[in-house]
Amino acid sequence: MQNKNNLAYFILILTTIFWSGNFIVGKAASTYDIPPFSLNFYRWFFAGLILFPFTIKELIAKKKYILENIGFFTILGITSITIFNSIVYYSLYYTQVISGILMISTIPVWIIFISSILNIEKTNIFQIIGVIFSLTGVIFIITKADLEIIKNLDFNKGDLSMVVAMFSWAVYSALLKRKKYEISQVTLLQVVIITGLIFLTPIYFIEMYMGNIIVLGIPFVLTLTYVVFFPGLASFFFWIKGISIIGANRAGVFLHLMPIFGAIMAMLIFNERFMFYHIFGAIFIIAGITLSNKKKINNE
Repeated sequence: MQNKNNLAYFILILTTIFWSGNFIVGKAASTYDIPPFSLNFYRWFFAGLILFPFTIKELIAKKKYILENIGFFTILGITSITIFNSIVYYSLYYTQVISGILMISTIPVWIIFISSILNIEKTNIFQIIGVIFSLTGVIFIITKADLEIIKNLDFNKGDLSMVVAMFSWAVYSALLKRKKYEISQVTLLQVVIITGLIFLTPIYFIEMYMGNIIVLGIPFVLTLTYVVFFPGLASFFFWIKGISIIGANRAGVFLHLMPIFGAIMAMLIFNERFMFYHIFGAIFIIAGITLSNKKKINNE
């Protein structure tokens, strides 16, 4: 059992490193005017294509089971592939990596909260207070602790859209552990990709119709290669595997590493600065995360 836990810890740390890198690459993509929804479309199109030879037999063999649960799989696909990944790339066009990754770090708290609402796991008073503290931290970041922004409702649309991404991934993670699956983790990922792409495809065409077309070149090829193999295939598989071993709540704790990895990368690569509102936001987020895990710590 300990060996399984150690495996989960190792692959979840790799997951956070790859996902932190995804924010950096997403920000770099914005500097090269790589359209966010198109980038996400090709990311998952090629990831699904790579997986297809390894999953086709099980897809056919388990066709009845998949179709019987297609509504549930569609929700997983929409929340993870269609919404979360697309919105993250879109948000990075308008906001700092540090702001985005701090908001994403609150996801473990929202997983607990949503799991409670959906009766997947019970909650307690500490977790409720933790949700309030984490939300306060996010508000500090969105408003930049500036009353004028609140008065004029002059919010950064990148920050606001990152909130949508944050909740979308929390819903996906909470639902992911709601039931046991009769298909392998690789095939589950394939089904999630397929359902997510179905809803992402029209958005991709709309983006092209609006004149946002990908220019083939080294920046796009390098960006696509990274997002397909690392935060795409490897991280999604690792995330599903990690949750299957230690559960969504405990796996979610590893997302706390993302602000550390992401902030260091952002400061080194993009010369981003840790602003005062980031500090206030981080204090409340850390307090919220600590409180939301209080029951688990006491039980240990």
